[in-house]
Amino acid sequence: MKKRVVFKPYIQNQASAFPPTFDEMIQANHPVRVVNTVIEGLNLDSLLVNYKGGGTSSYHPKMLLKVLVYSYLINIYSSRKMEAALQENIHFMWLSGMNTPDHNTLNRFRTDKLQGVLEQVFTQVVIMLHEQGLLNLKQTYTDGTKIEAHANRYTFVWGKSIKSSKERIERQLQELWSYAQSIAKEELSDTAPLVFEQIDPTVVEDTIAKIDTAIADKPVPPKVKQKINYVKKNFVDKLKKYEEQEQILKGRNSYSKTDPDATFMRMKDDHMRNSQLKPGYNCQISSSNQFIVNYSLHHQAVDYPTYIEHMHQYQKWYGFMPEVNTTDAGYGSEENLLFCKQEGITAFMKYNSFYTEQTKKHKQNRFLQANLHYDPETDILTCPVGKPMYNIGTRAKRTTSGFKQYITEYQPEGCASCPLKDNCFKAKSDRIVSMNHRLNNLKNEARNRLHSEEGIKHRRQRSIDVEPIFGNLKQNKKFKRFNLRGKSGTNIEFGLLAIAHNLKKMAKISN
Repeated sequence: MKKRVVFKPYIQNQASAFPPTFDEMIQANHPVRVVNTVIEGLNLDSLLVNYKGGGTSSYHPKMLLKVLVYSYLINIYSSRKMEAALQENIHFMWLSGMNTPDHNTLNRFRTDKLQGVLEQVFTQVVIMLHEQGLLNLKQTYTDGTKIEAHANRYTFVWGKSIKSSKERIERQLQELWSYAQSIAKEELSDTAPLVFEQIDPTVVEDTIAKIDTAIADKPVPPKVKQKINYVKKNFVDKLKKYEEQEQILKGRNSYSKTDPDATFMRMKDDHMRNSQLKPGYNCQISSSNQFIVNYSLHHQAVDYPTYIEHMHQYQKWYGFMPEVNTTDAGYGSEENLLFCKQEGITAFMKYNSFYTEQTKKHKQNRFLQANLHYDPETDILTCPVGKPMYNIGTRAKRTTSGFKQYITEYQPEGCASCPLKDNCFKAKSDRIVSMNHRLNNLKNEARNRLHSEEGIKHRRQRSIDVEPIFGNLKQNKKFKRFNLRGKSGTNIEFGLLAIAHNLKKMAKISN
């Protein structure tokens, strides 16, 4: 006999004498309560300053900030989706007090009102977490990742292209000038030779005017006339455009036409799975106990040029540098190691050859520069067969960041008769070894720290402290592309993401 099916009561329009409030419908340990409590406790005076009196009433910035942070916490990044959630989601309704700002209001608040203010909100949250013992501002771990810009992937400007275009203009002008001199020697006899090394619109205009005057009454082939007309019509405007583009580049190798602040970088997780170049930002973070304590966005695709700026921002936000900072090998330049030493930071910072020099192949290769014996008292290197290599001079060179390095060169005598010459080097003359003594000393100090008991502990901790944050942001939060454009917009968006990440982790720990 079939058993009777029993259903739970289902009455849609049942009236209730005491209808539940939103507060009763939200769990006591829900993350939305953490967002509400934390932001209620912040000092938002710097945000209120951005509001002018008069006119109609405005939505309260505290409410808008709560809505934005909670949206980023639950992976809602579109202002239109936020607008919909405010009318459909009980968590948003409770958080906003039933206020329903539209997507334009939310976006204006995000892009305009939070500019220059969000960093103070972020630091207040971090200091609160520090005071609760959830993180340690004295010991941090630093790493970076690339996030794609909200820009067209196929409209770009390349610095090398501008350089080659200007060289082509220079070459064509020189050809026309030489042609004009060949047919109008008398007219150009008193004219000083033109130099096109620093080519600009003024030089082009002046050159074209002189060529026009010189060949005005001379028989000129049609092709040459056509070329002169093309130069007159296009070169000045092109050079002005190139100058404007160089101002935007500011030493970068490229930028996107739809987001000039974005630089083309090689991404690991590109949409075509072929490691193509895409416009993006290098996002640097410092962490403690998997909380983000510092973030900064940079144009450089590699990590080492971003480090000093990133650490200066840390000092600006908190008033001090971290006592201990751990990074991977992408940061271990001479400039960064020296910076840490001067600032009193105990840096567990790998340099690029840290792992290579520990291999058996490296240690047993006596011909490598790193394995040559150096006596600092006599300033003499000893070659693999025991011959002295004498100091033949020191030169200085600057890196792309302007940092000055000092390279000392050493050379022995009689390499040609050495039986091990072919194993040692390939040049016909005596071998010259270039050494950066300051860098070598910094590497020795870094090596000792990295191999110490504390160094091994921090190296292990780094891989489980800062790297999982990027995995969470990109995989769990699905944040692989910015929604705002320009460095100011992306800074705001990453700041909201960082606050949301910290509050979500705080909520998990509280539970």
